[in-house]
Amino acid sequence: MPFVRIDLKRGKSAEYRKTLGEIVYKAMREVINVPENDKFQVITEHDRGDLNYADNYMGNTYSDDLIFIQITMNAGRTVEMKKAFYKRIVDDYQSQLQGRPDDVVINLVEVVKENWSFGHGIAQYAS
Repeated sequence: MPFVRIDLKRGKSAEYRKTLGEIVYKAMREVINVPENDKFQVITEHDRGDLNYADNYMGNTYSDDLIFIQITMNAGRTVEMKKAFYKRIVDDYQSQLQGRPDDVVINLVEVVKENWSFGHGIAQYAS
């Protein structure tokens, strides 16, 4: 059910991008109960000039390695689950890719189940 978009500055290796996607997928599986193989991700690199953001916000100072992670998923997770999910992504990003915790911006977009079709024009989750 989650659809993940990850946007970052151009120049990271394929291995880096794959690891980043796996960090998000593993956190989804282990923290917010996403089913196995429910993995739909688009990872896009951009020229630095195509990423428009402030140098800092809400106590965070951003570098050129800022990553935007947007996840569209079914509504229904608790605030505690979401907080644990955000933390898990950042902790794993730090330990596996040596990234700065300030450089991870995560946005969840919650939708109702009938807003999905996984093929054949069928709303598989609609009841």
